[in-house]
Amino acid sequence: MENRIKVERAILDITQEELAQRVGVSRQTINSIEKGRYVPSTLVALKLSEIFGKPVNEIFRLEKTELPGF
Repeated sequence: MENRIKVERAILDITQEELAQRVGVSRQTINSIEKGRYVPSTLVALKLSEIFGKPVNEIFRLEKTELPGF
């Protein structure tokens, strides 16, 4: 799953640690999400959506291989 977490974080000028505190997860979790090693829960994705003020589907995108029929 692709994501724009790092870009959105830069726009708000906040660190991984600051974002993690706002979301209620560890800095390592934010790092893993940014690098695509971890897919967040729906709750975490919704919290990120609220923090960034954008819909979830603008922050996260499925890759072609994750879509049905590929």
